[in-house]
Amino acid sequence: MSKKNPRKKKGRAPSLITIVIAIVLALFAPQIYKVVGPLLDLDVNFGHTGTRTGEVVTLEFPVERYPKTAAHIQNAINKGESAVCTIDRDGAEENRENSLRGIPTKKGFDRDEWPMAMCEEGGTGADIEYIPPSDNRGAGSWVGNALEDYPDGTQVEFTFQ
Repeated sequence: MSKKNPRKKKGRAPSLITIVIAIVLALFAPQIYKVVGPLLDLDVNFGHTGTRTGEVVTLEFPVERYPKTAAHIQNAINKGESAVCTIDRDGAEENRENSLRGIPTKKGFDRDEWPMAMCEEGGTGADIEYIPPSDNRGAGSWVGNALEDYPDGTQVEFTFQ
């Protein structure tokens, strides 16, 4: 008759200490890296935190390339909309839904919104104009590419020449 070792159980749940260590590491990995990384010459990118630094990035919009969209943005700003966009990609879908609610589609045109859906300032009450799709979508693509390296929370001031 063989005796089984009671300490060796298959499928044993992790101990409480293991769970606590995993949680602490997950919560504080970026802070731990800032201290330990330079000591070990590590090069790890934990991404952007999206915190605001108070710095405003200036983005010069290509007026000649997207004239209809540029005119709409400038008109909206002149009517009181903000020239500053605080990036909020996670809120874009809801902002777009809220800003375009009740605005009918028009064949051959896009409904352009300012502030853009990807801006924290966007959503309900945004200024809407009908813009040719090539101008609107080209401008949207251009802005998306220009801002892709900036984290959410970055404030961007749109300028025009």
